Amino acid sequence: MPFTIEKYTKNHYQLWNEFVAQAKNATFLFHRDFMEYHQDRFEDFSLLIFDESQKLQAILPANVVGTTVFSHQGLTYGGIVTNETTKLADFIAITKTILIFLKSQEKEKLQFKEIPSIYCHKPADELQYLLFLLQGSLVRRDVLSVLDLKTQYTFSRDRKNGIKRGIKNNLVVKEESNFEAFWNEILIPNLAEKHQAKPVHSLEEIQFLHSKFPKSIRQFNVYQNNKIVAGTTIFETDLVAHSQYISGNSDKNELGSLDFLHDYLISNVFKDKKYFDFGISNENQGKNINEGLLYWKESFGARAITQDFYEVQIQNHTFLDTVLI
Repeated sequence: MPFTIEKYTKNHYQLWNEFVAQAKNATFLFHRDFMEYHQDRFEDFSLLIFDESQKLQAILPANVVGTTVFSHQGLTYGGIVTNETTKLADFIAITKTILIFLKSQEKEKLQFKEIPSIYCHKPADELQYLLFLLQGSLVRRDVLSVLDLKTQYTFSRDRKNGIKRGIKNNLVVKEESNFEAFWNEILIPNLAEKHQAKPVHSLEEIQFLHSKFPKSIRQFNVYQNNKIVAGTTIFETDLVAHSQYISGNSDKNELGSLDFLHDYLISNVFKDKKYFDFGISNENQGKNINEGLLYWKESFGARAITQDFYEVQIQNHTFLDTVLI
């Protein structure tokens, strides 16, 4: 089946978002309102792929830097997004069409930041197979700590003791619609002191995104005597609750605030989800792991799932010519 490509424009806004809503391997991060909150930082190069009847069959959320296209540097994950009716033969043709189009645009490389399997509604490993065919180079591999909520799991003694301290210290968890207290009193000071860094999202940006996705971006704070002592920002999708930010004050270990908070989230708020994703503990482009952070996450019963980053030479599209025999 022949396919055609169009670069995303604002005229595609509704069509794009409707496709994301029913795709098998997409989340709200691919909605244009989320993608464009930081549009001043990235040159968008998103693509729409249509069949011969002009029906949208796939999208590629992407940005471009020089002759390299990325899927997408401003998102946690990416890839070629399809619906559940797309078969492997069509996916091969779609990928080849994308690469030929990129070659016509004088691009040389395409970097994929794979969407972890836990976020997909249906099996969606077509891209992984094609990266093998295209001789893609693995340029980075991160490790997510994920708790499968549909299996038997147990918290370690350290976590159970932390939860008990939280109860003893009369901690209270509240869901908030305002992110200011957590950002200004906990998150920003902690990141500045420990990592000389800032949150990926400014306070204004996370408030804006929450206004667009109030059911998907949620803030849970921990209080002792009405004073905030810890919190986490959750990105919620159909299958997964993901801790985008986790932070506590200097007394968090003594109070048990983060243990108390995550027990509440895992055992109550998100108990019906399939997975709880604590995120990565990687540093240095995946080559190192913060051992203490990893230990804390795995103490809840979380275990490793990988996320791969591949680079493909666009000229390798010819390798797809003889796949089907």
